Amino acid sequence: MDTSGFRNGLSIIVDGDIYTIVEFQHVKPGKGGAFVRSKLKNIRSGATIEKTWRAGEKMDQAILERFPLQFSYEQDGDYYFMDIESYEMQPIPKEKIGDGVKYLKDGLQVTALSHAGEIINIELPITIEAAVVETEPGEKGNTASGGSKPARIETGAMVGVPLFINVGDRIKVDTRSGEYLERCKD
Repeated sequence: MDTSGFRNGLSIIVDGDIYTIVEFQHVKPGKGGAFVRSKLKNIRSGATIEKTWRAGEKMDQAILERFPLQFSYEQDGDYYFMDIESYEMQPIPKEKIGDGVKYLKDGLQVTALSHAGEIINIELPITIEAAVVETEPGEKGNTASGGSKPARIETGAMVGVPLFINVGDRIKVDTRSGEYLERCKD
């Protein structure tokens, strides 16, 4: 494919690595040839780069497959996920999951990204529900606008929560930012 086929979300291979096009702009200056400015996100590392292409420059498109996996357990630095369709266990190293490992809990369904049969990345759901296992006791009269305190959730992650949250409460957490969203209703 070439630069005329660019669109946001398209995956391409650049210098042997897989990138997703975050944004692009076709530029036709008064002098010289047209070119394309692009912002690319590395699928493996999450790093963002900017690259300029000559109009019509060719590159390889990366065909990515997405499929659901369910987290089962961690052993010796590998995280084991069950393929929901075939029930096979897939070991995935921590590096491919990144900071998301602190939100993994038994039975959590994630989306795997694979290229040419190799799993290259794991996408967590945007939010998870988890029980608070450790925090200072909430005091009577504290409201949502009062402030925050640290709390450890069942996955081991630390989250800043409002003062009225107690041990045993279930909360919703944003896995992208690690922020408390709301207390779950039972």
